[in-house]
Amino acid sequence: MKKTLLVLVGISFTILGMSQTMTDQKKDSVTKAGMKKEVVRPAPKKDTKKPVFTKPDAPKKDWTKIDLSTRPADHLMIQYGADSWLGRPDSVRTGGFSRHFNIYFMLDKPIKSNPRFSVAFGIGLGSSNMFFNNTKVDIRSISTRLPFSPVDSVDHFKKFKVTTIYAEIPVELRYYSNPENPGKSWKLAAGVKIGTLLKSYTKGKDLVTKTGASIYGTTYVEKESDKKFFNGTMLAGTARIGYGMFSIDAGYQVTGVLKDGAGPTMNKFSLGLTISGL
Repeated sequence: MKKTLLVLVGISFTILGMSQTMTDQKKDSVTKAGMKKEVVRPAPKKDTKKPVFTKPDAPKKDWTKIDLSTRPADHLMIQYGADSWLGRPDSVRTGGFSRHFNIYFMLDKPIKSNPRFSVAFGIGLGSSNMFFNNTKVDIRSISTRLPFSPVDSVDHFKKFKVTTIYAEIPVELRYYSNPENPGKSWKLAAGVKIGTLLKSYTKGKDLVTKTGASIYGTTYVEKESDKKFFNGTMLAGTARIGYGMFSIDAGYQVTGVLKDGAGPTMNKFSLGLTISGL
């Protein structure tokens, strides 16, 4: 009887355990079925990069097709500026504002394959006026060398200069940033000019004593002319840079100012302003 009772008690506890397990499983199922799973999605990232816009390449200009029919082919070129004799010894006492004045009639020929470039040539006159300080330049001297004589302690001219005038042929290779409108264009030019001496003379004004007193009055002028000491042929290199009608010019005379053996070896250097339509 006791054994039977123990078996019944064991079976009861087994049934209770199984019931508790099944009850817990049902609760879990109900809980899981009643819950909604919340999915948290990350916020979309903002695109902080600015859009890049690429500018289309501008079409290249065909310079061979531009119209230059309205551009003049001829023009005047006028130059004015300062001169100096490079290599002069101390005995050649230049002073004051030594200067040049040149005027040329030019023809301009654009290069067909690229009209930004052109070749220009012409003819004209170039003059140079070198002023001296208490020095007489005796171009009428019978000496083989041109005398530059100091006159501080004797009667002398208050103003004294040597002038040379050449007939010149300039040639330039030119560049225009805007060949269709030279008046609104940057310009570059390099070239040469060759000339032949037409005249050379000295001009003294206001003869004064060594103390500075005027002898014949301030309007008194004396001129002497002779070409024998000066180089009959002139060859110079030139360059210009500017905008529109105006440019800065520079020139260097390759040939000496004086003939070989006629005096010190000196070369003229010029720097000035050019006014030119092209």
